[in-house]
Amino acid sequence: MGQRTLLFDLHLALGAKTVDFSGWDMPLHYGSQVEEHHQVRSDCGVFDVSHMTVTDIEGAGATVWLQRLLANDVARLDGIGRALYSSLLNEQGGIIDDLIVYRTAAGYRLVSNAATRARVLEWLALQRGTAEVAFQVRPDLAILAVQGPQAREKVSALLSPARAALVRELRPFEGLAEGEWFIARTGYTGEDGLEIMLPGDQAVGFFNDLVGAGIAPSGLGARDTLRLEAGMNLYGQDIDEQHTPLTSNLGWCIAWEPAERDFIGRTALLAEIEHGVQEKLVGLVLEERGVLRAHQVVRVAGIGEGEITSGSFSPTLSKSIALARVPMATGDRAEVEIRGKWYPVRVVNPTFVRHGKVLI
Repeated sequence: MGQRTLLFDLHLALGAKTVDFSGWDMPLHYGSQVEEHHQVRSDCGVFDVSHMTVTDIEGAGATVWLQRLLANDVARLDGIGRALYSSLLNEQGGIIDDLIVYRTAAGYRLVSNAATRARVLEWLALQRGTAEVAFQVRPDLAILAVQGPQAREKVSALLSPARAALVRELRPFEGLAEGEWFIARTGYTGEDGLEIMLPGDQAVGFFNDLVGAGIAPSGLGARDTLRLEAGMNLYGQDIDEQHTPLTSNLGWCIAWEPAERDFIGRTALLAEIEHGVQEKLVGLVLEERGVLRAHQVVRVAGIGEGEITSGSFSPTLSKSIALARVPMATGDRAEVEIRGKWYPVRVVNPTFVRHGKVLI
């Protein structure tokens, strides 16, 4: 038996099929993964993501410490509530985790992955040194992600006037506290939506309210196909400590300026650039029948080979798609080996669908 969120019994009562995910017993789906996927794209659904790690960081040295710790620069957060996406790197530039950091009234809030919990907390403790900073993990909080074009409207109808007003006023990539709740306009599906952090003892009641309002409970299966269509990386598959942001389509979340900000991994990344980045993460589309899966070999004529990192059937596109790490010189065509046969694939920008629109 793995770890379980406070909503586990409710998931079973709603008919969830559960699977192990990074040591957690989590819902895979509640009957139909594909229906849940389409519901999020066209309306909205709710995911229990309470297995993720919330860490609050305070102290007079918090800003300078995080500027050293993260590849992106928290100095860009120009007001309470603003958020940014960043990689947490080791000295070699490898990705320990990808996370969201919010600026709060007391300091900062990090939301990181379940699979990396022990490693991230170990790294934070190791790097604290003499910095005037304190951090607190928040297992008392549950996290519910309500995603889809109707998410904010439907959630607002269930909230107090103050919280409903906050939801209406939130800008993308912003999160603010209202009482014991922290409501953010972020997500992992390529759609608009909310991630709501609330006291664990209130989570079951609110999840029931959401489902009662017609917001479909959704599991890890739909979450994976949604994030893949949106071109969002999954830690442990598309990114890890053996790969840098430069080979993972994450160069955009490195803040190179100011040049004197010596974040962990900077020297290694600059050396990689100087010697020439050898690989890149791209999208693949299989135009024929078949399914692209992780670890299938990608062959680029006259250039070399790569590997699929994530692959699945896309419910929105009705085609198989994938993310793949391939040689930097790869153009717009390649081949993938599926059960001993080679199939042609189209190489595209690794964002297939955003806000309900097909982009390839």
